[in-house]
Amino acid sequence: MSVTYQPKKRKRARTHGFLKRGRSAGGRAVLRRRRRKGRSRVTV
Repeated sequence: MSVTYQPKKRKRARTHGFLKRGRSAGGRAVLRRRRRKGRSRVTV
């Protein structure tokens, strides 16, 4: 098997980051849910 996961911090932040989440209604709902749950980190 080949190694397929090549992590990149910028790509990760741009895909799953706070600014990206804040853009859509669904993403804001994610932030809201995670805050309500009491996550120490809301996004990556």
